[in-house]
Amino acid sequence: MKTRYIWLAPALAIIPVLPGTFLAQGQQGPQGVPAGGAAGSAPTAKASAPIDLTGYWVSIVSEDWRFRMVTPTKGDYWGVPMNAAARKLAESWDPKADEAAGNQCKSYGAPAFMRLAAHFRFTWENDQTLKLESDAGTQIRFLRFQTAATPGARSWQGNSVAQWERQGGRGGGGGGGAVQPVTGGWLKVVTTNLRAGYLRKNGVPYSENAVLTEYFDLAPQPSGSPLLVVTSIVEDPTFLTQPFIISSQFKKRTDATGWDATPCSATW
Repeated sequence: MKTRYIWLAPALAIIPVLPGTFLAQGQQGPQGVPAGGAAGSAPTAKASAPIDLTGYWVSIVSEDWRFRMVTPTKGDYWGVPMNAAARKLAESWDPKADEAAGNQCKSYGAPAFMRLAAHFRFTWENDQTLKLESDAGTQIRFLRFQTAATPGARSWQGNSVAQWERQGGRGGGGGGGAVQPVTGGWLKVVTTNLRAGYLRKNGVPYSENAVLTEYFDLAPQPSGSPLLVVTSIVEDPTFLTQPFIISSQFKKRTDATGWDATPCSATW
């Protein structure tokens, strides 16, 4: 089993967080540009960001240890609203067969991405695209503020369309027209065009029809450095009886310390 060093906080309670619960008041964009941009302008997503997500983050594993830090046993599906078809498929889970078929990344797709016990890095790929990387599985997501003309082939990370949502103003970033001044906001990302994969490493499935909606918030802390709170909502008419909603938290790191790039694995 691969050993991963993740920031642990046993006393910290984790609950699903609604978008906008935590707002960074009075923040500026990452380049010091006011979140609303200049009057009458159409600022880029990067320039109009109400919060700055860039940099390194590490998972806080304070719950769901048996699903996130080790490979859960077959049949341990607690908390996932699976239907009968999903349970039947999960009972046929065979990690060695996945490895042999080249499907070792099935539990690293976008619906499970932010539940990885891993380090993450946000950077701006360009003015309209946030790049999100993980060291576990060496996966890369591109959160695009402009919809691609064609989605392309299905993939583990799918096609992610992002937008800023704001307290006191409309969403924006790369769209036409001026964005109204705001006092805070969050990032909303909707991902489709996925390859079928696993919500958990023990074969809990999601289908290619799954739609993932995520909200990325910064939660102020007394220590000064905010927590990143990501609320994920997976909707899948093929395998879920209702939306699967879960919240994950992350601690900011000052640099790449602890980053350990490792390939996907179906067995740890």
